[in-house]
Amino acid sequence: MQEREIICISCPMGCRMTVTLSENEVIKVENNTCKRGETYAKQECISPMRMVTAVAPVKGSKTPISVKTEEPIPKDKIMAVMDEINSSNFSTPIHIGDTLIEDVASTGVNVIATKTLL
Repeated sequence: MQEREIICISCPMGCRMTVTLSENEVIKVENNTCKRGETYAKQECISPMRMVTAVAPVKGSKTPISVKTEEPIPKDKIMAVMDEINSSNFSTPIHIGDTLIEDVASTGVNVIATKTLL
């Protein structure tokens, strides 16, 4: 068995949790003050996920567009997602919530606009 110390980022409490692992299984989570901490600890230790936020250039505009993934993606796919965002050729008009890239980096997750750019 192995113990891992992590800090929860699910809420502002920032609990310092101790996670006990056996192979690829979480056996126990300690020092979390809410259920979200336990959920976060299990995910972070087995299959870490992250939201990706970025800005990307837009053809014919001096203002870049801010974008994000609709859902968290596997942490090891962040660079592939960023490469796809950076190599995309976005053009106006773009409205907040528009899907700009479908199934980014084969994650099954879309990249959406987080602002309007006309």
